[in-house]
Amino acid sequence: MEEPKSTAKRRAKTSVRVQEGKITLLPLSELHDFPNHPFKVRDDEAMQETAESIRQYGVLVPAIVRPREDGGYEIVAGHRRKHGSELAGLQNLPCIVREVDDDTATILMVDSNIQRENILPSERAQAYKMKLEAIRRKAGRPAKTEEKDVPDNSVQVGQNFDGKTSRELLAENSPDSSTQIQRYIRLTELTPELQQMVDEKKIGMTPAVEISYLKPEEQQMLLTAIDSEQATPSLSQAQRMKKLSRDGKLNDDTMLDIMMEQKKPEGYNVVLSADKLRKYFPRSYTPQKMEETILKLLDAWLRKRQRDQSR
Repeated sequence: MEEPKSTAKRRAKTSVRVQEGKITLLPLSELHDFPNHPFKVRDDEAMQETAESIRQYGVLVPAIVRPREDGGYEIVAGHRRKHGSELAGLQNLPCIVREVDDDTATILMVDSNIQRENILPSERAQAYKMKLEAIRRKAGRPAKTEEKDVPDNSVQVGQNFDGKTSRELLAENSPDSSTQIQRYIRLTELTPELQQMVDEKKIGMTPAVEISYLKPEEQQMLLTAIDSEQATPSLSQAQRMKKLSRDGKLNDDTMLDIMMEQKKPEGYNVVLSADKLRKYFPRSYTPQKMEETILKLLDAWLRKRQRDQSR
């Protein structure tokens, strides 16, 4: 099989500098991030612990890199180790140089990171999408699908890899099932603002998957409604939005109507003591009379609010 030109170019530029497959100390200045690397490197407590461990014991597991056509090396696995080494004041990082094509590098990058803890949903989603696109390219299938209700790159490829489908290959070396992986990939259809709300656990995974079927402009409408109502949609609300969107009936009014519905709280009560309320009512008012008055005032407030929002 003829070697891909991109790999041949990489090898021609770098063969005299290192020996492939051997551990080599490479300057940190020559190590570059993987393009569109989905996993963020954070300066958090875990990173400080990594840096301290490197100060004491060095880097115990070498990074995996590949030569760049423009010089230097591209990190396939080891972004955290590189940053930890920088914080520890080191100049070099032990690396294993691999000559691999773009798609193989992408699959290796995802597989080497996806087992980590504390990966955000948006990071996991983008990583799975990148891996699936790479699998499809290696299988010789187009990256897109015409199926209306299936996310891009989520359908099965042909039997190009020992009889395995893309769903099966995608789940290999992953802590998630193939079904859960498809749900993560759906999150890449959300706007960045909604993805952030999922990362911050303001929107649950299940309703987020339903919301991902909304058009980009409808997702912007939802963000406006969330800000207006100071609430996020439940699963049933998200499902209704999805159906209305499919039927071409989702607009600002229907979106707001859904978001203004009262959710049924589980085990949630608001308790106002009589002492707090007494100053607002005549002494002759009984607790029942006070409750009736409060509800009437709230009804009037709600009607006024609805009129104001409909203008």
